[in-house]
Amino acid sequence: MKKFILLSFFVSMAFATINAQTTTPKEQPADGPKITFSEQEHNYGNIQKGGDGNCEFVFTNEGNEPLILSNVKASCGCTTPSWTKEPIMPGKTGSIKVRYNTNNIGSFNKTITVTSNAVNSPRIVLKIKGKVE
Repeated sequence: MKKFILLSFFVSMAFATINAQTTTPKEQPADGPKITFSEQEHNYGNIQKGGDGNCEFVFTNEGNEPLILSNVKASCGCTTPSWTKEPIMPGKTGSIKVRYNTNNIGSFNKTITVTSNAVNSPRIVLKIKGKVE
């Protein structure tokens, strides 16, 4: 009788161990700010020399804490970014305005690196491209 009880105990422990290893806990959503852009690339197409080199990237904080952009840096001096400096509250939007110097003739393909406190993407690279004629 002791052997049967002991065997039953070991079998039940084995099933409990197997069940514990195969059961995965539900993934909790990460707390914090989450940044989402409506677009991450802007194509100017063909523009005239001295033409309008402005564009705007709009983003939303889809998290549950304020989003702060700590730095926005262009890949070269011919591109100038300006951005929302105040914290963006959950559910609100902000923008990054970019000005490309259209006095430089030829094709261009530039990047703007956005650094923030977002838990989903603390560093995002935005792109602009086109051709100045």
